Formats: sequence, C-alpha cells, structure tokens
Amino acid sequence: MTTTIFAKQALTSAGWLQNVVVAIGADQRIKNITQGLSFADHHVGILLPALSNVHSHSFQRAMGGLAEKRGVKSQDDFWTWRKVMYGFLEILSPDDIEAIAAQVQLDMIKSGYAASAEFHYLHHAQNGQQYAQVEELSLRHFTAALQTGIGYTHLPVLYMQGGLDGKKLQAGQLRFGCNIDQFQSLYSALSANMKLLPKDAVLGVAPHSLRAVTLDGLRQCKVISPSGPIHIHAAEQVGEVKEVNQFLGAPPIRWLLDNMSVDGRWCLIHATHMKHDEIRDFALSGAVAGLCPITEANLGDGIFNASSFLQQGGTFGIGTDSNVKIALSEELRMLEVSQRLRDKKRVVLCNTNTPSNGRYLYEEAARGGAKAIGRDSGRIEIGALADLVALDDQHSSLVALEGDTVLDTWIFTCNDDAVTDVWSAGRHVLQNRVHQHEEKIANRFLMTIKKLRQAL
Repeated sequence: MTTTIFAKQALTSAGWLQNVVVAIGADQRIKNITQGLSFADHHVGILLPALSNVHSHSFQRAMGGLAEKRGVKSQDDFWTWRKVMYGFLEILSPDDIEAIAAQVQLDMIKSGYAASAEFHYLHHAQNGQQYAQVEELSLRHFTAALQTGIGYTHLPVLYMQGGLDGKKLQAGQLRFGCNIDQFQSLYSALSANMKLLPKDAVLGVAPHSLRAVTLDGLRQCKVISPSGPIHIHAAEQVGEVKEVNQFLGAPPIRWLLDNMSVDGRWCLIHATHMKHDEIRDFALSGAVAGLCPITEANLGDGIFNASSFLQQGGTFGIGTDSNVKIALSEELRMLEVSQRLRDKKRVVLCNTNTPSNGRYLYEEAARGGAKAIGRDSGRIEIGALADLVALDDQHSSLVALEGDTVLDTWIFTCNDDAVTDVWSAGRHVLQNRVHQHEEKIANRFLMTIKKLRQAL
C-alpha cells in the first residue's frame, strides 16, 4: 500500500521544490517524488527530512530541575550534578522507567524528531541486583518505542569501573555495572528480542567512556557488535580529560583515534575539549560528533568547536542527552549561538554552497544524525527511509516564507509548536499535532512523576 503526502514546499535532495507529492511505499521508504499534482492522502504546508536524535538518557527527564541549587561547594559542576543523579536512581522502578521513556519519546516526536538512539546504561535493580530477565529494563524502552512509533536505535552500555584507577562501582553506579561476560549475555538477549520491534529498529553498543571501560572492554564491544553503531562519551569534562591524560598518556579523543580504529560507525558524544590536531583527525575519521547543546550548557561542559570541526569536513548529529528540555530547533540554535558568543561573530556555521545558517545546520544534523544511529534517512530522496516532518506554513512565524528562510526563521525565532506532522519510517506518528496515545502516555507519566517527587 502506498501513502502520499502533498506539500506546498519540500526540502528534497534536489533542493526546495514547490507543490510536491511524496509517495511512501509498503517498504517504509520514499517511492516517488512528483511535482504539480495536489491529489494525496495528506496535505501539509512545509515538508522536511526529519532529524534523528543521536543521544538520550530518558530516565534523566524525571529529575529535570532537581539539580539547580548550589551545593555546599562554592562552585557546582557536572560532578555535583552527577551525585544528584545517582541519588535519583535509587527510587526508579521498571514501570517508572517505561513511563518516562514513553513520555520522552512522545515529546521528541512533537518536537520534530522521527527517530532516537537510547544510550541505555540502567540495567539492574537497586544495589546492582540483577533482574531475572537480564534485558528487563531494555525491554521497557522497547515497549515505549512500540507505543510511540518512534524510530528506535538501542545502545546498551558497557560500564565496568568507577574510574581509570579501576575502583569498584558504588551506590547508584551499581545499577549500570556489567563485566564482559554479563554484557555479552545482555547483548545476545537483546539481539533475540529485536524481532519485537519494527524492521527499521537498530541495535548497537555503547562503551560508556574511557573512565568506565577497560581497554579489553572496548575491544570486546567491537567484537560483540561487529556492524552496528558504536557510541561513547568522550572529552565532555575537563576533569575527565585530565584523568585520561594521567592514566592513558593522551586526551580522550586523541587516544581513541590512535588506538580504536575509529570510523564511520562511531559517534563520539560531546567531544567538547579537543586540540587542533584532534579536531582535524576526528573530522577525517568519518565518525560523527554527537552534540547535545542544551544539556552541555545546563551542565557547564563548555563549547564544542563546531566552526573548526565543520570546516575540516566533520559530521555532527544532535541529541537531547539529559532531556532537561526537549526542543529540536533550540538545540540547533544553541549550537550556533554558542559559536557566536565565543567568536563574537554572526552566522558562523554555514558555507559558500549553503549560506543559510538554518538550512546548513538542519541538513548537516539530518545527515549526521541518521548516520550516527545506523538509519538510512535524513533526506527526502527516492529509496530513503520515510522519516519526514511537516511545519505549519500558517504559523505566525512562518507564514508567507519560502525556501531557506523557513529554516532560518524556525530555528532562530520559533518554537517547536510549528511542527504539525511526523512520519517515522512511513508511520504517521504525529497527525495535526496529536499522537494517538498521547493522553494515555501523559497521564501515566504524570502519576509517575508525582510518585517520584514525593519519594525524594
């Protein structure tokens, strides 16, 4: 069965086209693109390739706002935030995790994302006790993805130690911990359960960070997942860079590039602190930089050197990380304005081929995000997976605009309430701003968040 969408204007691989009909085949891919006809199953104003969210820790959404008070130290940072997060972990149940994941995925869809990668490191019960079914908490995310219809990449995390000195995991970290044999069992169980998800779902692997995984663990991740995406936190914090330098003799990005044969299936999350040679070699490796500007600003991580990275051919994708706020257009805006504040310039991230700041940011994030999560999407082109998002051309911020100015305006002046429809691998998951399970998901999340806040 073929589904057709008529758009007054659409951003395709051939550029902006007017009066376009995009046909989606039974294989969930774009079957045809034609102009001049208006007969279609669905009519929208502005049609874009939808973005993939490269990095999410869904459960952290429920602790948003709970770490915004100064502690006993004169200066708070990522490490004091992490202590709050570990305390929050003590009260989360499997039902809580599923309810939060569903709400997070719903909010991603309403923001304009068609797919998301879950960097999933919460594997066990409190105190590290293993569930009878080792993949219990991963399956809760699978259930949420089935309910929301979002395109889904699952990245189980290997977390082995509390630091490069080999110290044992403590407190909240116990819920993350796996040795290599346990992780292999988890991955095998997940592989068997991928049949529960739609065929566009992807399974990859995520060695948490150089601090949390041994060299043998890193090597085994590549063996355990020989073809899927590989994501790792790297160079997010100055303290992390110092520790890796001390124990491994090089900063995180440099060490990974020199020792792990980093290539196009890797996504290095944050990569905030790099020297010039690291930026150059990272860009040349083909790996994707997984940037999370809202979370990175919230945690005080620093500013990713996007201007230099992109000038040297680097590829990036956007993630929501802690989900402190889920806002696709704001993530892109934050990325650009951080460069402006640092460099004291305007319209930093663009090039001579694409002088539009909004279009450049959007197309690069669409291309890089799809690559990072192992998804054949990020473009409106025959044969591509039908991940699409529609914007309201009658929205007060977008009315009477055409072409690149639409993206410039959405990203720099507008909110995500301009999003009307989202298709994920052809599934019409958001229709005229409404998701079919929205009320059920929202009510369950509301009850969950009330319970958790009362327990803290």
